[in-house]
Amino acid sequence: MNGGFTFRSDAPAHSTPHTDPNEDYTMHRNLNSFLLAATLALTLSATASAGPREDQLAGYASAAKTANPAFAGFSAERGKTLHTQTFTGGKPDTPSCTSCHGKDPRTAGRTLAGKAIDPVAASAAPSRYTDPAKVEKWFKRNCNEVLGRECNAQEKGDWLTFMLAQ
Repeated sequence: MNGGFTFRSDAPAHSTPHTDPNEDYTMHRNLNSFLLAATLALTLSATASAGPREDQLAGYASAAKTANPAFAGFSAERGKTLHTQTFTGGKPDTPSCTSCHGKDPRTAGRTLAGKAIDPVAASAAPSRYTDPAKVEKWFKRNCNEVLGRECNAQEKGDWLTFMLAQ
């Protein structure tokens, strides 16, 4: 019935449970060490998997905190205001970001020369803001044209936060 196998145990029929307190301590210490290592590994992998957008925002946050110790984080609402506000310091034909990018960041915009511009919302253009050099190039150009100066780190972070939320 059992396929020719004989089951046999070398353990005594009335064995006493093992109650060595040092073994329990070692088991718990090993379990705690394992859990700590697993948590650390997950934390580091989450940090390592931060993408270029998150890295860019972290850089802006660091610079904003240096410029203003009271800096408490970026605001999509301030970013929206920056995007829609009319400025007088830049070029007269581009008084706001919406002059070229339109009021809805999820739709395509147009340059004054009529050339199409991809939507600036990350949801409509998923590859946007993944190349930090390109992001900086366009911030420099567009901020100078609209505001008449370079945007500061907080303005960049607020605007980018707004666009990533769209």
